[in-house]
This record gives sequence, C-alpha cells and structure tokens, in this order.
Amino acid sequence: MSNALRIRTGKFGRVALLDMDRPLVRHAHPHCHVLLKVEGADTSFLVGDEVVPLTHESAVLINAWTPHAYVHRLNAPRTIILALYIEPSWLAEFRSNWEASAGSGFFDRTVDAITPQIRKQAMTLAASMVHAPTAIADHETQLGELMVSVIERFTEWRSVGPSLRDAAQSQAIDWRVSKAISKLHKVAGEVSDIDSLAQTVGMSRANFFRVFERSTGVTPRVFSNMIRLERAVSAVVSSDLSFGALSDQLGFTAQAHFTRFFRDHTGVPPSSFRSISRLGDTSDFFRI
Repeated sequence: MSNALRIRTGKFGRVALLDMDRPLVRHAHPHCHVLLKVEGADTSFLVGDEVVPLTHESAVLINAWTPHAYVHRLNAPRTIILALYIEPSWLAEFRSNWEASAGSGFFDRTVDAITPQIRKQAMTLAASMVHAPTAIADHETQLGELMVSVIERFTEWRSVGPSLRDAAQSQAIDWRVSKAISKLHKVAGEVSDIDSLAQTVGMSRANFFRVFERSTGVTPRVFSNMIRLERAVSAVVSSDLSFGALSDQLGFTAQAHFTRFFRDHTGVPPSSFRSISRLGDTSDFFRI
C-alpha cells in the first residue's frame, strides 16, 4: 500500500513525499505540478496522452489543468516521489510573471533532464522533511530554491507570461460551460450527476462533454473531481471535521467512497494525510 512519508502545506501549495506502490487515477490540479524521484525504482506518468519516465536523471513537468495519472506496473518495486503542487501567487513573489504557472503553457515539455543542482536541492528538501519535520521555515526556503532552479531550467523564465492563445481561450469559454463551472464551485458536493448538470445549462450530454473539454482542457468529471479533491485536502489539513461529515459535505453516499476517492487521487487515505501533514505543526502555518 502506498504511504505518505511527509506532507507540507502552506501558501506555496503543498509538497508530498510519497512512497508509491500503486497507480493513481487520471486527475488534474489547478497548480503547476513537478515530480522528482527520490529513491527506488524508475517509474512513469501518463501526462495527457503521453507516457513519460520519472528517473533519477529526469523530472516530470505537468501544467495546471493537464490530466495525468501515475502509472505503477503490477508487482514493480516501490518508488519514493517528491511531488510539488505549487500556487501561482506564491511563485509571483519571486517574479511577477511566474504567476503564469496557472496557465497551460508554463512548461513546454512534460519530461526533461534535471541538473545536478536540482537533484541536490530535491534530496535536501526530502531529507529535511524526514529528519527535521519541525523545521517548517527551512522547508519553505528549500522549496523556493528548488522551484527557482526548476523554472530557470525548464521555462523561458525571463519572458514567460500568458500567451495570446491562452488569453483568447480563457475569454472564449462557452457561456454555458462558465455557468456549469460556477455551479460546480458553489455546490461541488451536490453535483454528482454530470448528465443533470448538462441539462441545467440546456445541453445534451454529448455536446456538453465536447464543449466543456474544448473550453477547459479536461472533462466535466475531472474538473468536478478536482474541486472536490482540493476542498477535501484543505479540510483534512486545516480542520478537525470528521471524515464522515466531510464525506457528506462533498456529496459522497458513504464515507468509504470518500476514503477511496481521496486515496485514489493522493495515494494515501485521508486519515494518514491529516496526521502526516500535521507533523511539526506548531503554529497556524498549515491554515490555507
């Protein structure tokens, strides 16, 4: 069974050190997402429609809203992965134009070779999270140094910014899709039937799926699950709400279904996520 060795959350987003031995379902995040191997077997991710390797020499780079899944071969050895989910607003504190990490074109490739410096910084952060779990300020400093190196290595960082294509696409989202997205954000736990959502905006199921994916880059189900997951992660980390109550809030018919959903998207059950994310929590640092 996969385990979370350490989890940190804060204004930067979240960082998870995951010991993985099972696949994750296809999903997406509203953050840029960087994956670095710490130890264990080489492995791979499905990013969009491309399977890309994660090794000691490579990083997997996933833009915001890009569907992806962890691919773990049956009976393959375990892999420890440093997974970074980074908030655009935090990156903008380093350089204002790095807020473009919220867009689809921040990384122009899904996998590439890392430098010795990135390798060293990733290992330093992982080791510090394990051996010094209360050194929260150090972890954020180390994460910042790592992300600066990653962005300088893998983006045109001096000129990066929203492209005209992205800007045009964001302004051209079908009004019915915008209405559906607004409903998902307001009542994510009440929208369990995507067919009914299509009906509420006056579209057939097939047309709704086609227009939604063309507008957002992901299917309605992936988008809905993203909202539920981010709200679940926030509540698991920053509140003491029972998992039964949280399950009800997010529209699951049983707590077991919520637990399975959470584990299939993060790699670990919510109980482990909560306890591990609070290691070293001596302040309101984790309140997001």
